[in-house]
Amino acid sequence: MPLLRRTPRPKISVVVIFYNMRREAARTLYSLTTRYQQGISEDDYEVLVIDSGSQEPLDKNHVTSLQRNFRYQFVETSLPTPCQAMNTGIEMARGKTVACLVDGARILSPGILQNMQRATMLFKRPLVYTIGMHLGSIRQNQAMQEGYDQHIEDELLASVDWQQNGYSLFDIACLAGSSKDGFINPIYESNCFSVARSALLDIGGFDEAFQSPGGGLVNLDVFRKFTTDPDISPVMLVGEATFHQFHGGVSTNVPVADSPWKKYQAEYAALRGQEFDFIGFPSPPYIMGELREESRRFFLPPV
Repeated sequence: MPLLRRTPRPKISVVVIFYNMRREAARTLYSLTTRYQQGISEDDYEVLVIDSGSQEPLDKNHVTSLQRNFRYQFVETSLPTPCQAMNTGIEMARGKTVACLVDGARILSPGILQNMQRATMLFKRPLVYTIGMHLGSIRQNQAMQEGYDQHIEDELLASVDWQQNGYSLFDIACLAGSSKDGFINPIYESNCFSVARSALLDIGGFDEAFQSPGGGLVNLDVFRKFTTDPDISPVMLVGEATFHQFHGGVSTNVPVADSPWKKYQAEYAALRGQEFDFIGFPSPPYIMGELREESRRFFLPPV
């Protein structure tokens, strides 16, 4: 009788949420394979691809064929929020560390997963996170008013060999509003962060009372809980980022005048008793990573 190969328990479980993102998912999922991510093996991590009630779901067979450590789960939901899907992924996770990607439209840079793994060896309870970028020379909610769309973005991505060198994405991107001051200044959310699964369970995961489209401020709410916890060590990955693809996002891809921020604040205030405030954090983050030539200009943005 042949011996069955024992599947090792992954160190990191990556939970990535998709909603009607077939085009964007192809690039994001490629950026989560070992063909792209550097310094990490398939046995080190798993990717939990969670489809949050899409009208056009991803192809499960295609997803699981990308790499043997990829799993797919469709979550039935009528709410326009990723909270239930994210909590499903957290429950499914086998790793002690969970990386949360609440918006599956974001391509990762190649050193994120290996640095998340390193941080778990250097710190007792790290919160490891990256800044956010937008593909294009200006933020997409401005660029769309000048004609930026998926077709233009496809041409932009084809202009660099990002599949072979993911850091070339910095050459065709700009800082997102959530990370407008670059690597070494405080940020209030990250669309790619990792923390102990037990810590996520301790706070109850992503609060499903946030029911605004896109989850409203739930990602900021989770990030705030960890960055104000004195037992958590925040770790900023410099030289790494996620790159947002244009997909009609409810906050990233609407004109500035139509921003849902006021509605999000109203929901946050109803749930938390006060509006979200941009306070400083009690502990400055530790810094990890390599400041490469491509990302150097975002270390201290020009005044």
